[in-house]
Amino acid sequence: MQSRVDVYEYVNFRMADRRIEFYKTEAGKSPVDEFLLGLPTKAFRKITWVLQIVRSLPRVPAEYLKKLTDTDEIWEVRAQSSRKEIRLLGFWHGGNLIVLTNGFEKKEQKTSPSEIAIAEQRRRDYIRRNPL
Repeated sequence: MQSRVDVYEYVNFRMADRRIEFYKTEAGKSPVDEFLLGLPTKAFRKITWVLQIVRSLPRVPAEYLKKLTDTDEIWEVRAQSSRKEIRLLGFWHGGNLIVLTNGFEKKEQKTSPSEIAIAEQRRRDYIRRNPL
């Protein structure tokens, strides 16, 4: 099982061109961190590999990062591991920062409206607390 420090080593990358950050509540909790810590090791490794691709490639294939239609600028990081569809939702803040808001295992064809609503609410909260 990974520790909280391992999650940040693997995922909370900083790079000159693009950064990935986990949304934190006002109380300092990170829902994405908690989700990642609950994943089986194989799924954890796969999603962190995908996040490295998102962070480093100039043009990320839609297989790994895709804008969700009919949302308030919500994007989906996509990974598949052992027939599990792992999703992290988030948004762009400024030109080079992706803030990930929530994670889940996708079980239906369409992304759950409730997961999208959580991402949109957290986006509004983040922008309110971190204006550009």
